[in-house]
Order: sequence, then C-alpha cells, then structure tokens
Amino acid sequence: MSVETCTLYLDGKPFQFAVEGNFFWGENEVLFEKKDSVISKVAWQDEGYGVVSAFEGNEFNALQQSITANIIKAFKIHKIPYPEDFSLKNYHNVITTDEDHLKVIDITRNLTNDDIDFDIDMLAERFGNILGYKLTSYVEELKKSHIQIRINRPSSLDINPPHRDGYLSYWKDVINVWIPIEGCTPETSLPVLPGSHLLPENEILRTESKGAKINGNTYYVPCILKTKSADLRMIRPNPKEGEALLFSPFLIHGAAVNRSENTRVSMELRLPKVKR
Repeated sequence: MSVETCTLYLDGKPFQFAVEGNFFWGENEVLFEKKDSVISKVAWQDEGYGVVSAFEGNEFNALQQSITANIIKAFKIHKIPYPEDFSLKNYHNVITTDEDHLKVIDITRNLTNDDIDFDIDMLAERFGNILGYKLTSYVEELKKSHIQIRINRPSSLDINPPHRDGYLSYWKDVINVWIPIEGCTPETSLPVLPGSHLLPENEILRTESKGAKINGNTYYVPCILKTKSADLRMIRPNPKEGEALLFSPFLIHGAAVNRSENTRVSMELRLPKVKR
C-alpha cells in the first residue's frame, strides 16, 4: 500500500488529505448505462444530479426531530452526557473526540425505516414521480432498507473520500438522495463532480472497496484519487431546507469538508428502482 495525496478543489479553493491504499486505473468501459438508468427521463441526466423539492407542510420539521432523537439515542447508548437543550448544530461541543464520534456514527450510519419516525416510502414515491420510475426503500441484496445520518463537525475529516456508490453491487441501480437537515450551507454541503458518471474507468484512479484509509479510518467505499484529465474540481449544489439532492450512484461525490463553525447534519437514502 502507498500513501497518496488527494487534491481536490472546493468552492474554488484547494483541499488536500492523505490516503493510504492500493490505487489502480480501471478498464476502458463506462459503468453508467444511459438507457433505462434511473435518471434517463430527467433534463439533468448529463449533469448527473438535480435539486428537487422534497417536503410539504411540517414534514421537514418532523424528520429533523426524528434525526435529532436518533443522535440523542446514540449518546444514551454510549453514556455520553449532553445538555437538555442539545441542538444538532452544536454536536461538536458535545462530541469533542474522534473516538466518541466514531461511536455515534457506528449507530447512525446503519439505520432502517423502522428507526426513523417518518414515512420514507412516501419520499420514495415522491422522488419516483419526479424521475418517472417507481422506487422502493427496500434494498433486495441487503434484505432491508438503509438510511444514513451523516454528521460532519467543523474543520474535521468527518468525510467520505471522493467515490462512486455504484462500485458496490447493491447500489448500482439506485437513486442517491442527500437531504440537508442542519447546518447545510455553501461551505458545508455535499460536493459533486458534474458529469463524472459518464467517465470511463480507465480515466479514474481509485482503490477497491474497503481499500482506502484516511486519518486511521478504513472506508467501505473505494476512494477516487483523481481523473486523467485533472484533479477533482467539485461543486456544492447546496439544496436548501425542504429540498433534496438527487444523483446517479456513478456520479463522483464526497469529501464534504465543513468550512463553517457549526456541525452539519444530513440524511442519505439510496432508493432502488423497482424492477419490471
């Protein structure tokens, strides 16, 4: 294994971090299949992502409350003290060590519909109507639904490396959904590389799954170090409260460094397209 420097550009500014792994260039093939892809019927297919309206009425507040309750539940499980007036944006004032943060996210990154006091299937139907395909929250290969609460403390490496979810078999035919919950701004929200779902594998330098280590942590997703054309110049679409970012599982995304003073919290769904 070698230690390489991942250099990318966010908000027009460079960002670098060290990655340990075995890196390789792929074959001359494009994994994204335009025909019948889950984004084949929307105007933003070539960009690979779109920002859409997600909630009505008081729905967002209800979801935000449930997300907060799940994080507090993780505090209680690990006997981590927290103030009665705890708020998501101040998470970093409660969780001040990487050790405690890893304890919390070990719970919050592997939730199901049953853990969230909100109708996730309603969101699947709503997003399916936007895309023109029927979606489900049930992931057949995993035999369950899958929900992740992402928690990103200020000026930390609480990030995934740049990656494609579609490298993992159970995420090949899904729509990725990223929902801002708290502290999501132009300085904190999820970066994407527009059009990168169309890149052939021989233009991408990456690791295998579970093949990248950052800051001592091994990541399940393969790390994409760079493309042949250039370093990764990513943008933050920055959906507002009540909106969601939808994107192809083959779009390069990640490295959501938090350049604000507050914790950023988001929820991620991966909704499979129902097979005909």
